[in-house]
This record gives sequence, C-alpha cells and structure tokens, in this order.
Amino acid sequence: MSGTLLSLGHGYSARALSARLVAKGWRVIGTTRSEDKAEALEAEGVEARLWPSDLSADIAEATHILASAAPGETGDPFLAEIGGALEAAKPDWVGYLSTTGVYGDHGGDWVDEDTPLAPSTRRGALRKMAEAEWRAAAERGGWPLRIFRLAGIYGPSRGPFEKVRAGTARRIVKEGQVFSRIHVEDIAQVLEASMTAGKTSTVFNVCDDDPAPPQDVIAHAAELLGLPTPPEVRIEDADMSPMARSFYAESKRVRNDRMKRELGVTLLYPDYRAGLADLLSRGG
Repeated sequence: MSGTLLSLGHGYSARALSARLVAKGWRVIGTTRSEDKAEALEAEGVEARLWPSDLSADIAEATHILASAAPGETGDPFLAEIGGALEAAKPDWVGYLSTTGVYGDHGGDWVDEDTPLAPSTRRGALRKMAEAEWRAAAERGGWPLRIFRLAGIYGPSRGPFEKVRAGTARRIVKEGQVFSRIHVEDIAQVLEASMTAGKTSTVFNVCDDDPAPPQDVIAHAAELLGLPTPPEVRIEDADMSPMARSFYAESKRVRNDRMKRELGVTLLYPDYRAGLADLLSRGG
C-alpha cells in the first residue's frame, strides 16, 4: 500500500514515520516554519512546505493526513487557519498526535483509553481541547479520525547518554513517581499500522510495557556506559525549570493493550532497557 501523506507540523515523530513511508514509495508532504528544516526534510525525500502557506492543493491530494503540532491557547494552529479546507477533504485516514498527559495524575495507578480525561497541567489541558476540536472537525467533515496518546518520547538524539557522559545527568527522585515511555520507532510503526488497518477504535495509547521511575532510566544508562551512577536528588531540592517540574506533577501507568490487539503491533522496544541499548548501538 502507498499513498500521499500530508504531515501538519512535521516534527520528530512524523519524521520517523516518513522515513518508513518514503522507503515504501509513499509521497510525503511536511510542513515546517523553518527554511533550514525544510532543506533537511527535502534531503529525506519529503516535500517541504513552509508554514503558513496555501495547502489547498496538498489537502485535496492527500490520502492520509497527520497532525502533530502543539496547540496554543486558542486551540490547534492548523484547524484555526485551514479548518474549512481540512473539513472539505476526503482522506482515507486522519491521525492526531496527542499525549497521555490528558489523563492527569493517577498516583501511579493504571489508565487506559476509557479513563476519563482530567489533565492537571496546562499542556495536558490544551491537548484535551485540541482532541475535542479534531473530533468536531472529523464529524463535520465525515472522515475517519484516529487519536494517538503518546507517552514520553525518546529516541536518537533524545536519550540520556549525552548528559550522563557529561556528568550533568541527575537522578531526580519523587516518591512513587513512574512514567510511561515510547521509542520513536515504535510510534512510527504504530502509525503505519493504523494507516493500513481496517476499522479500528478511534483512540490508542502509545507506550511501552514497562512504566518506570525516571531515576532508574538514568541509572541504567550510566551502567551501559560503564560510568558511575549519578547521585539521587530529591525533587524538593532539585533546581528545575517550570516545564521540567511539570512532568513530575503526574504519575501513572499507561496500558497499551488496545494498540497491540487492534493494530497487531509487536513493540520493537518493549521497555527502556531495550530502547537504551538501541540508542547506544547508534552512538547514543
């Protein structure tokens, strides 16, 4: 199967997907606000479009549309600008990349796709709002929408090794804190599986099998490098930006059963140990 993917806000996860699709003969069109990034996308076989610009022809030709741009205070940036054109399109598939942050804090308990949304951060609240906007647009347009709630993303150039090598990594400890994670290559295979699947559910959690405390990940990275384990720092004593601290406002374990069952996905990196080993094999 091949087609034309229009990627709105062609960032880290979308680039991992496009690498798989371009290799299989897909046409991929990606938007970016940066001329430098546009050149990089072209080198990867992606037709780059500087945003904002007229995307009407691309929307009309797209068989698949993926939206991953972060929402602002007024909602999703693409729906705000070109929502009418998107609603008039007739794609076979539309995907929206959201976050597991829409579930809020559950004190380390498990959540699944049926858990009520109760974000406790502004970032999660904006994603919840954007999900609702995309649902409404899909209903008006009559096209199939799939929402993917991504756990913490890591992958090439987004791993802990650089900081561990530099001696700047910190093992910040908050009692009972656990995060779910996902390797970017597993995000890409989940999206591709959804694009080629038949009728499925409309919401999927995308995460690995092993929610874990963040300090354990740093310790394992140091072990793989043969370096001393960075010392623990209690969160009360940690000097952190408001953004970094906000990640510790929520603790939960995210279930991925639906993703595996309905999309037939076998994770390439089912836990952070397998994922970190992969990153190290690529140079970290």
